[in-house]
Amino acid sequence: SNDTFSIAGVHAPVDLGSAGNYVILAKSGIDTVPTSAVSGDLGVSPIDSTAITGFSLSLDGSERFSRSSQVTGKVFAADYASPTPSKLTTAIGDMETAYTDAAGRAPDVTELGAGSIGGLTLIPGVYKWGTNVNIPTDVTLSGAANDVWIFQIAGNLTVAGAKAVILSGGAQPKNIFWQVGGGAGVTLGTAAHLEGVVLAQTAINLGSTASVNGRLLAQTAVNII
Repeated sequence: SNDTFSIAGVHAPVDLGSAGNYVILAKSGIDTVPTSAVSGDLGVSPIDSTAITGFSLSLDGSERFSRSSQVTGKVFAADYASPTPSKLTTAIGDMETAYTDAAGRAPDVTELGAGSIGGLTLIPGVYKWGTNVNIPTDVTLSGAANDVWIFQIAGNLTVAGAKAVILSGGAQPKNIFWQVGGGAGVTLGTAAHLEGVVLAQTAINLGSTASVNGRLLAQTAVNII
């Protein structure tokens, strides 16, 4: 095929390194308005555990992690006992490396839909926008279990309330990467649903009853309502 999708499906996933050990990783904080439900481990660094709010943390006897009734997994912070701080420093570095990797991939498709991709079905590939990206109606990612999608977004990513990213054909969240550079970051409206790994240069904000299958890796904060 000579079309713009000719090299789709041959992309390697973005290597998350040890950042892939966390479902939420942030540099300046994680806050929630109870009750939320998080499956996996959380981490913050270089900020300390006082920047993890709304989770009613209970420090483990080892002082290496905390627990929360809202989290299936452990909660780690830079002020906890060794080796937690050094592990988090490495994970944050790996997150930033992954962001740079995702941002640097050669695009297959540029400026699709002028940044409004609701209603579309997207095959695997690297998609690049110099703008914000909005998902005002459901968007479908259609491909096989090993296919990779990388979305390079110079601006912000917004998913409208009650709208969803839908996977078909065996596509997996671990192979979907949203690299978002905008100052307002990522915003999921009330009851919105996202699939994939979010690599945000700033914040990731989830509205009430919004949901994600994937990971939220933010270079500022993650806010969950």
